[in-house]
Amino acid sequence: MKKKLLASLLTAAMVLSLAACGGKSEEAPANTPSETTEGGSEQAEQETPAAGETIELSVWTANELHNQMFEFGEKAYNEKHPDNPVKLNIETYPNTEMANKLLIALQSGTGAPDIADININYFTNFTKGQIDLVPLNDLVEREIDNCVASRFDLYKKGDDYYGIPTHVGATCVYWNMNIVEEAGFSIDDINAIKTWDEYKEMGIQILEKTGKPMTIFEVADQRPFWPLIVQAGGDYLTADNEVVMDSAENVKVLEWMKDFFDTGAVVPCPGGATGMEEFWTWLNGGGCASLTMPAWYMSRFTNYMPDLKGRVAITPMPVFEEGQPRTVGIGGTGTAITTQCKNVEIAKEVLYESKMTYEANVNIWEVLQFDPVRTDVWSDEKLLEPMEYFYNQSFFEIMKDYVVDAPSPSNPDLATAAQDLVKNTVMYNVFVAGSETPEEALKNAAEELRAQQ
Repeated sequence: MKKKLLASLLTAAMVLSLAACGGKSEEAPANTPSETTEGGSEQAEQETPAAGETIELSVWTANELHNQMFEFGEKAYNEKHPDNPVKLNIETYPNTEMANKLLIALQSGTGAPDIADININYFTNFTKGQIDLVPLNDLVEREIDNCVASRFDLYKKGDDYYGIPTHVGATCVYWNMNIVEEAGFSIDDINAIKTWDEYKEMGIQILEKTGKPMTIFEVADQRPFWPLIVQAGGDYLTADNEVVMDSAENVKVLEWMKDFFDTGAVVPCPGGATGMEEFWTWLNGGGCASLTMPAWYMSRFTNYMPDLKGRVAITPMPVFEEGQPRTVGIGGTGTAITTQCKNVEIAKEVLYESKMTYEANVNIWEVLQFDPVRTDVWSDEKLLEPMEYFYNQSFFEIMKDYVVDAPSPSNPDLATAAQDLVKNTVMYNVFVAGSETPEEALKNAAEELRAQQ
């Protein structure tokens, strides 16, 4: 049995290492075994802390910015429990490395943290076969009526919730007003754009007048394709894991993108993806007029693109057809508690204080500039204040009417594989190699997914 377990873990490590070598963006998923049925740990025996004892909890994150969220929760918890305070030992790893490390630790039954941030692109790898995460239904049920429920569904398997979301990820359009104004347009002009065809026409004019492209398409990741298909009623998979990658909605969106790309007003994303330093440098230097990305990308602007301060405006997404949502929730990190945790109830309360209270959600906005999942904080004066970096606009004054009903993509068992195919094959073949038409690329990807069912 030990030999069999060792062989299983070595195989998993080899496959995951290959995935890490091929990762191209900050959210690139790891390719992992489709089932986790052996080596999974059972719930650890729970400890009862002595009076006055400090409880140490280990936390793994994949973004050092998230550490501030847990530090807030640690302080809030300790203020309420001075007799048994917690001490969080936070470790930060690159996304793919952390996903690999966590999966192997859970499969082996040892070495996992108490609490782990798991990127949405990896999450379904941890909910297959034996699940080594603790159900969090009691936490979710306490607050879900105050939140955007669809964001919790991303981390749900069957009747159980295994992750607590960090943000809505409401997608919007960021505009470089230097380029917009150079082309003779104003903030009123971009606010007047209601359809993607109007956006496309403005992009062609901006290219003609400034020589700058309107936007980029990721060719080693999946934006803006992913939010556009969700907005149009498409997806890679249904909630029941049915493959719909080659749906009419998806083909129509990708064909629209290809037509726009062929005008020259769109260029491939420098570095392949918007999470790459090469892209940040290019965008900071005035690379393009606009960018369609989720709200969480605001922190990338403020941290990595200082030269654009005060010159980036925000608008909701245009639509293809009237009645479609003006934003969709994209991306995300589900924070989980592993079954190796020996203080589950305490870990739950720390997680609650870090991500679920009213105060925690205000903090998430203030320190991370992520749009929080609690809807009751959106009218808080701290969230409505104008943002100096973003053209002195208020994100929630602009977006709050659209965020509450923002749909999110489904996240069933094949979600990671589906995203891999779009990132590594579909986008490249359509926009770089030109080896497949949009319909061909999506059909081939869909057939490959169906072969995995």
